Amino acid sequence: MNSLARLIQLAGIAQLGILIASALVPQVLNWRGELRKLSPMTRHLVWTHGVFIVLTIIAFAMLSLINATNLATGDLLARSVCAFIAIFWGARLVLQFALFDAKPYLTRTILKIGYHGLTVVFAFLAATFGYAALHELF
Repeated sequence: MNSLARLIQLAGIAQLGILIASALVPQVLNWRGELRKLSPMTRHLVWTHGVFIVLTIIAFAMLSLINATNLATGDLLARSVCAFIAIFWGARLVLQFALFDAKPYLTRTILKIGYHGLTVVFAFLAATFGYAALHELF
């Protein structure tokens, strides 16, 4: 297994780590109370979208862990999958800075560390999969 494949496997583990951190979000952001203010249809839509995002991240993690060697080959399908994952995490990283104002929720040191740690992980994932998507082109 080459170093890019190992990096992709590490990215798979990192994606599973994001899911662990994401499990804290509903409590920290008081989703139960906040979503109660929405209509049932909107509330269910938010939860449904959340579940689909979790399933997508699980799929990315499993693809990365199980198919790391294939994703590192540089063939068209591998580059396409890596490009999609890079765009997903790159967009999430941009939203971290452009849309989310987390300061009111970062009330404890552990939450600040977690928030900034996730930012680093998002950057790592976007860079890793971006490199995997482009490395055979240059």
